[in-house]
Amino acid sequence: MSQTPAIQHYLQFSDFTADEYAHLLARAALIKKKFKAYEKHQPLVDRTLAMIFEKASTRTRVSFEAGMYQLGGSVVHLTTGDSQLGRSEPIEDSAKVISRMVDLVMIRTFEQTKIEAFAAHSRVPVINGLTNEFHPCQILADIFTYIEHRGSIAGKTVAWVGDGNNMANTWLQASEILGFTVHVSTPSGYEVDQSIAGLRSSDSYKVFKDPMEACRGADLVTTDVWTSMGYEAENEARRAAFADWCVDTEMMRVAQPDALFMHCLPAHRGEEVQAEVIDGPQSVVWDEAENRMHVQKALMEYLLLGRVA
Repeated sequence: MSQTPAIQHYLQFSDFTADEYAHLLARAALIKKKFKAYEKHQPLVDRTLAMIFEKASTRTRVSFEAGMYQLGGSVVHLTTGDSQLGRSEPIEDSAKVISRMVDLVMIRTFEQTKIEAFAAHSRVPVINGLTNEFHPCQILADIFTYIEHRGSIAGKTVAWVGDGNNMANTWLQASEILGFTVHVSTPSGYEVDQSIAGLRSSDSYKVFKDPMEACRGADLVTTDVWTSMGYEAENEARRAAFADWCVDTEMMRVAQPDALFMHCLPAHRGEEVQAEVIDGPQSVVWDEAENRMHVQKALMEYLLLGRVA
């Protein structure tokens, strides 16, 4: 009797190997090329994606929903207001029920433990659309965008300027897997935690007190909002602490001449980034935002169908 293959989830960047990423990135390029040429690519006909949102979303919802429809599938959209996830019904029970009715689940929530508990009781693959600790789909899109513009990211330097948040944790995971270096600069008290990222060593990243030094010689400079969702009560304290961590034209000037700027959006011009930078010639934030859809289409295809030629 044949065994049912193990379900593969995508809960953090470290869930996949470098070889799997090479496949995913190649598929994303093909899928995007077809999209731009108005060629149908519908391998997921009759498949259903459930999207569960406990955190508000623009790019995540549009990219997953449009992407799944373009792949030929359908979408069920749930929010905290119209689902019982973790409230009157245990997460484990929700997972058992929802995963009997759909083929794939994407969750955008707070604690990573919630998505892990759901995945542990799901019959179908679960994708992390964002948690407090990780944002793997965004970093996958960022790396795809870098490759589109500059070629392989292996051996390159990424400067992370700002909060040691879910994005920073995920960049650290990616650097260890894909062979590049991250220069991290955060205000005191907002450092990255290597234990959360689950790194084997600190060889793939360097910490800088001065954000200018972190950007020096970087191939990519990237940042995020100073106050992530769920931390709004700290807004004023963070605004004061992060005052020197605004990515400005001076920081971009000390990076490589062809350095790119990225931001996962939404952005606050004049806070974490100068308008001259995000709206300037080195910024690729709009390509980056669009590419969420293309890499997620490749991801959904892979989780449901495996490697397809």
